[in-house]
Amino acid sequence: MEVFAQQLINGLTLGSIYGLIAIGYTMVFGIIGMINFAHGDVFMLSAFIALITFLIVTTWLGISSIALALLIVLICAMLLTALWGWSIERIAYRPLRGSFRLAPLISAIGVSIFLSNFVQVVQGARNKPTPPMMRDVITLWTGDNGYAVALSYKQIIIMLTTVVLLAGFWYLVQKTPLGRAQRACEQDRKMAALLGIDVDRTISLTFVLGAALAAVAGTMYLLYYGVVSFADGFTPGVKAFTAAVLGGIGSLPGAVLGGLLIGLVETFWSAYFSIEYKDVAAFSILAIVLIFMPSGILGRPEVEKV
Repeated sequence: MEVFAQQLINGLTLGSIYGLIAIGYTMVFGIIGMINFAHGDVFMLSAFIALITFLIVTTWLGISSIALALLIVLICAMLLTALWGWSIERIAYRPLRGSFRLAPLISAIGVSIFLSNFVQVVQGARNKPTPPMMRDVITLWTGDNGYAVALSYKQIIIMLTTVVLLAGFWYLVQKTPLGRAQRACEQDRKMAALLGIDVDRTISLTFVLGAALAAVAGTMYLLYYGVVSFADGFTPGVKAFTAAVLGGIGSLPGAVLGGLLIGLVETFWSAYFSIEYKDVAAFSILAIVLIFMPSGILGRPEVEKV
């Protein structure tokens, strides 16, 4: 029971990180119907930005408070990664918006390769560790066999951050003028433009928000694992995309739910079965769910307009 409880906590933490990345996928797909395959590498880039900012803040500026340093790191990472997201949309996607359907997809793959190789050249191919952060844990209980179930402060921060951001972005999409513009563009971009909505601005802001979320996920990833590599964009990116599809792409709660499910499946499979096949287990769950629920768990069936 103690092992089960500990793996449950670990799975929810990992799933929260996947969920944050998946929200970026589902927002972009919901508004322009395109899978932004560069999003995973934007996440990886944000982790490097967070790492460099953390070293500057703690080493050069001499800030010893971990909480203050993390707040500064998070803000800087969100701002700089949002700028990258805006630039990518402006340069790589907007000129191809009226082109054939595969053109933006090819461009997204090209951006992904560019970002991965750019970071590899600039930062090197080795893993980049961070100084230890927030080692304190809360021991929930200790079993008869001496196994202690622990909840670290890092895990609390990650899970709370995911809940707060999900609530905030749901409110933004449902209750604000930007959210109404996003939903209008999702339904019919031409009609939205005729009604006075600035479609280009709305899409750019969606990419900016998605990149900012990727920055939060990248900072949480760095906080949790304490190491980052230029290759860390592909696997988390694919799993987050899987989570978005599993939960119902286009649904913000579905993206987080899918991320939590992928994180739990991966963690429990690693604990009780073979760790080498944890990715196979996660993708198998996706295939099984889509057989019976083609739109995902919380997705809505697409209605063909006549």
